[in-house]
Amino acid sequence: MARLVLWDIDHTLIDTRGVGRELSAAAFLQSTGQAMREQAKIDGITEPVIFRETAKLHGLTTDRADFERFARALTEEYLKRAADLRERGHALPGAAAALDALDAVGIQQTVVSGNIRPVSEIKLQVFGLDRHILWELGAYGEDNDVRSELVKLSLRRSGCEADEAVLIGDTPADVEGAHKNGVRAVAVASGRSDEGVLREAGADVVLSDLRDTELLIKIVRGDRQ
Repeated sequence: MARLVLWDIDHTLIDTRGVGRELSAAAFLQSTGQAMREQAKIDGITEPVIFRETAKLHGLTTDRADFERFARALTEEYLKRAADLRERGHALPGAAAALDALDAVGIQQTVVSGNIRPVSEIKLQVFGLDRHILWELGAYGEDNDVRSELVKLSLRRSGCEADEAVLIGDTPADVEGAHKNGVRAVAVASGRSDEGVLREAGADVVLSDLRDTELLIKIVRGDRQ
């Protein structure tokens, strides 16, 4: 039986409705001196990789210090525009109820996200989704470039075995990151990957959304595969 859920954030629990890209562009300009004309692929990708690949699209070669400068600027932008994020973005249907229901049955919850931790915290705080999250057990973009390594790190921080954890995300990268560590993957087709793509990626369970909290609890507990 699972005792820990590893949540993805973007398009699993929330949708920034374009605000996230605007804040990334502002941070990119602030940290590199160049306007962000285009952005590298973001779905399922960690923030350091997105920054590095976006910089390449602009003819820039970056190092860790450049990323850390970008990360600080990005955090500042999210803090400044939290109200804008709240107004324009939204929690996805069923997200709040799912978090509450898992907590009610004694399942711990944390975040495994390509976002850096400060941005992860702001994103969930803005929509009131942070109250059950054990942040110290999670893993974030600044911890590693590779998503599967983030899952491994979260397992180590939580003291959970792989068969005691379930990852819930919306991309094939989430599924791959879970399975490389022997963790069950519940995929939610609330992002850009539809149910067919997520099944093809090998998700153990595919849901259209998080509205059915009773079903979600059964799946996480292992009562239903």
